[in-house]
Amino acid sequence: MAVQLNHTIVPARDDEETARFLTEILGLAAPVRSEPFLVVRLSNDVALDVMRIGGPVPTGHYAFLVDDEEFDAILGRIRERGLTYWADPFHRHAGRVNDWFGGRGAYFEDPSGHNLEIMTRASGDSR
Repeated sequence: MAVQLNHTIVPARDDEETARFLTEILGLAAPVRSEPFLVVRLSNDVALDVMRIGGPVPTGHYAFLVDDEEFDAILGRIRERGLTYWADPFHRHAGRVNDWFGGRGAYFEDPSGHNLEIMTRASGDSR
């Protein structure tokens, strides 16, 4: 079997809030409880295992490759919620979308402060 990413743990202040945010913003199926996690399943069979932790949440970066239609829908939900989004991972260019790698991308934060990214072309994509 080839090496595949199966899941990663997403630490959260509130696992239910974070899992619900991810599924609603990304347009995914409702999370499934599998103690101690709330599992958010992505379309490529990778799971985000959201886990409530005590104390400060070590924030991470999670990037989601989507098609143009999904990008527009997700960005629309971000705007509907009045969330700030940026064209860059350093959050210097608010309210803008980047055009890196011949596609589009944007960054936004989840309720625990993770830096989330949606993009239509991955870095190094030679299409």
